[in-house]
Amino acid sequence: MFDLFEQSDSLNRPIECFEFHYHQDYFPIKTHWHYYMEILYIIEGSAVVTSEEERYELTSGEMILIPPKKLHAILSDNPGALVMIGLKFDIGKLQMTPRYAPKLKSIFRSAESKKMRTHFTKEEAEKMFCPFLFRECLNEIRNQAYGYDLFLRVNICKLLMKVLRLWQTEGFQIDADTFALDERYTVDSITEYIDAHINENLKVAELARECGMSYSYFAKSFLKMYGKSCKEYIEYIRILKVEDYLLFTDFDLTYISQETGFSDCSHLIKSFKGFKGETPAQYRRNRVEKGI
Repeated sequence: MFDLFEQSDSLNRPIECFEFHYHQDYFPIKTHWHYYMEILYIIEGSAVVTSEEERYELTSGEMILIPPKKLHAILSDNPGALVMIGLKFDIGKLQMTPRYAPKLKSIFRSAESKKMRTHFTKEEAEKMFCPFLFRECLNEIRNQAYGYDLFLRVNICKLLMKVLRLWQTEGFQIDADTFALDERYTVDSITEYIDAHINENLKVAELARECGMSYSYFAKSFLKMYGKSCKEYIEYIRILKVEDYLLFTDFDLTYISQETGFSDCSHLIKSFKGFKGETPAQYRRNRVEKGI
């Protein structure tokens, strides 16, 4: 199965959006899988999407949702006319559900286990505002104006909520089993745990146990997925959070080191300079002077 694995940069690009034109892009898209959820919206023409053992025929205005880790391919009987927009994203990185609800990844994993349908008609897609949402996502990813990543997250969450509400009219329920999925971690969702506990003394062996894996298997799987060792990833995330504190607050380094999991100020300064080439004080001062 790993021979068909498509590498995704979930660390730096948790959301991707693309417009596919047959004359400009390689086609057909052969069987592959990835850790991202993928949603395809057909603008013109038609496509045949295979997902595991299922085959779906889509025409203009229709949409299909492909869950993470599903083997899938995209074909067309008339590829010369095919234009579609695709969204690929790490659903575990969205984290926009309210406190009373399970995480989005748990809800959609539950829906997958209950075999809720993933192919939506033109009429259903229009009611979900797909023509607008997909076009806006495409424009945001192309222009990358201030706050574009937030626009992408909001639009994707809107789309997923509309899918969820449609499923609920067809009998889908968020039950106790769905909530239970929140407590289960795999290598593609353990980053949620890391983000939530970044101020703690995280150890790779403990994270491996959270995933029910041996240390060596977890380490190899993590490196394959994220392109960094788990230890490197943890330090990288801490540095990103330090950046936010330096740019958007006036907290001192003692407080920042405590909130980001560094043992003390010296550890923070050494790590930060290793990544950024300047001390936290220099970084904050230079950004203030440039008005960033």
